[in-house]
Amino acid sequence: MKARITGVATYLPERTLSSAEVERRIEGYVPYGGVIERLTGIRLRHVARDDQQASDLAVEAVRRLDHGGVDLLVFASASQDMVEPATAHIVAAKLGLSCPVFDVKNACNSMLNGIQVAEALILSGAHRRVLVCSGEIPSRAIRWRVRDRAQFVDSFAGYTLSDTGAAVLITADAERGIFYRDFAADSTAWVIGTLPGGGSAHPRDPEYSYFRGDGRRLKEAFELVGPDVFLNALKRTGLSWDDFALVAVHQVALPYLNFLVKMLDIPREKLVVSLPEHGNCASTTLPLQLTLGGWEPGDRVALLGLGGGISTGVMLAEM
Repeated sequence: MKARITGVATYLPERTLSSAEVERRIEGYVPYGGVIERLTGIRLRHVARDDQQASDLAVEAVRRLDHGGVDLLVFASASQDMVEPATAHIVAAKLGLSCPVFDVKNACNSMLNGIQVAEALILSGAHRRVLVCSGEIPSRAIRWRVRDRAQFVDSFAGYTLSDTGAAVLITADAERGIFYRDFAADSTAWVIGTLPGGGSAHPRDPEYSYFRGDGRRLKEAFELVGPDVFLNALKRTGLSWDDFALVAVHQVALPYLNFLVKMLDIPREKLVVSLPEHGNCASTTLPLQLTLGGWEPGDRVALLGLGGGISTGVMLAEM
């Protein structure tokens, strides 16, 4: 028995913000014009309506799939509606589902880990049809009132992020499905990028309700972890990137994507470069690239994840 990805859908809010509009919205410190797009390659990002929550974006994506007969729902996202209950309950209630539910959370690798958990539960025989979904609304944690250049740099990651929803259906299959997965982490680097508020460390202070991070240190941390988790996937399966119809890679900035692609020697024609028109979509990035990319049933796809904390992961699947 295998666990096969049989459906993928995404939801992109209609409203968008250009990088120039983001810069004009910042109050206090005035950044150099064009700096966000120049450093990241991002032209546009999506913004949810004020009346939409993370659960709503997930629901919109799920409704684009045939999700009948689902026997488990996993909400896998860096965002959440509230601290309690699990956002999976809210999604299930809005969809009218009565199956078991729970949340999986691991920054931008949340969806990839959610699919990992779904596969394991299917292989164990506990479930046969699992819905993994995400709703990302990082726009609610962007700092718009900026004191000085140092605070702008500390808040920069927030200006790259995009509100999006995604859903992936995983089902038991006797013939094809996920055939390789591997994950790694360097948890000593967790402090480099944070959204500190809302937990036990900073339960109520609004100053901690904004994204904080150091892009340079984050890049260095990923370089220290190295590419082995991705390259070992090829060595252990005897495959090359040419054997895949699509190689989906989490994308935070074009310079780092280009660096990673060169280091891993991924052919450019295998990539879906989603970043310029959609921004950093956090955990929904890989599903978005699957919906944008060209593949057919039976094709192999590779999913390469990078997340704050920090963690890396790779999953290879026959669709």
